[in-house]
Amino acid sequence: MMKFEVTRPIATKSAHVRTLLKLAAPLIINNLAIASIHFADAVMAGRLGAETLAAVAVGSSVWMLGFTLCMGILMAVSPIVSRLYGAGDFASIGRYVRQAFWLSQMLAVFIFVAAFLFVRPVLTFIGIDPGFRDMTIGYVQAIMFGMPAMGLFLVSRFTTEGIGETRPIMYASLLSLACNVFGNWVFMYGNLGFPAMGAVGCGLASAISIWMMAFALGLHVLRGRRYRPLAILARFSLPRWQEIRELLGLGLPIAVTITAESGLFSAVAILTGTISAQIAAAHQIAINFAATMFMIPLALSSATTVLVGQSLGAGDYATARLRGWIGIGTSGVFMLTSAVFLVLFRTEVVDLYTNDVSVRDIAIGMLFMAAIFQVADGMQIGAAAALRGYKDAKVPMVINTFAYWVLAFPLAYLAAVTFRAPPYYIWGGFVIGLTVAAAMLSLRYRSISNRYIA
Repeated sequence: MMKFEVTRPIATKSAHVRTLLKLAAPLIINNLAIASIHFADAVMAGRLGAETLAAVAVGSSVWMLGFTLCMGILMAVSPIVSRLYGAGDFASIGRYVRQAFWLSQMLAVFIFVAAFLFVRPVLTFIGIDPGFRDMTIGYVQAIMFGMPAMGLFLVSRFTTEGIGETRPIMYASLLSLACNVFGNWVFMYGNLGFPAMGAVGCGLASAISIWMMAFALGLHVLRGRRYRPLAILARFSLPRWQEIRELLGLGLPIAVTITAESGLFSAVAILTGTISAQIAAAHQIAINFAATMFMIPLALSSATTVLVGQSLGAGDYATARLRGWIGIGTSGVFMLTSAVFLVLFRTEVVDLYTNDVSVRDIAIGMLFMAAIFQVADGMQIGAAAALRGYKDAKVPMVINTFAYWVLAFPLAYLAAVTFRAPPYYIWGGFVIGLTVAAAMLSLRYRSISNRYIA
């Protein structure tokens, strides 16, 4: 009989923090491995020039829109599995996971087709610099061959998270990192007899590494001893609308919530691409490092969702509420540390990426703005994750859409397009949007968790 270690009563807040960190530690390494892939892409592309780096920057922003949509919808697996696990209903977990695999491939086909049909006309319409437009399109089309594998990986990942086993996710991502760096060396630079493909080679290497990652984690989920009670392969199931509708009902608001933020950053990256390759490259450097720091509160937030969901499934509402607040606070504290680091060492950080003086000066200013919004960014992702544990997704969706697209994006657009302000002013919209989101989501969490207690 399986043990529900993560749902045992815990006496002290420090013990709750240790439980959170123990569950989150492999996810932190996993997220840092994923961030390291983007870091390696940026550094290796930067060695080929500003235009190649800009192509990877804009192309990866387009990829992130599709990836975030897929990930957001499939994130519904984690709170559903964690609640069922907390309640001891293993058979239902297997049923939902089988349907999630079907849903993941439906999403992958949709995103893949949309990318090939619309990327070129959209990038042309918005005025991406022709100097690197074709490279950008080639990168997107190459990496999209990894989208079906990404869907399979995400279902396996959120199933594994939901039962509180996170180390396999870490190992799969480390494998992907090694494959990606090696693939970049082969395909970007033209080694082992392959032609130098530049940005397109970067996309191809990423697609191959995603398939490797999906295969490794999927094999573990399907054959691991701890997953046998879930009976994922006990029977073959055709797509069932009842379970898929429930996954979509929870997953679509989550997807809109996280896409509102990542879409904002992607949209601003595309805006910078309409100005110059140097500004687009600087934006990529700043956002790449900020995103790397964000990987830790993102991992803490995943663990927070699982712990809150398992406590709710076990009927322990007081512990669920406390675990949510600890997740929010821990994320905020880490991002405060990150902000101090950025203020002190942003020049040294930029030097890791480029020796282009014009790109370097712009990126240093952008990283200072990133330091300002770090704490708010950590708290908003923690609050949104705690709310997901309660299956509360629709109101956070409205909050994020308002904060990022009614407040932040118009300000960024005015700075970039209307007033042609210095590049770091474009990031002022991020500061306002993230601060408003953090405040409103925290208030929402207080309301929901108190309602359960009452």
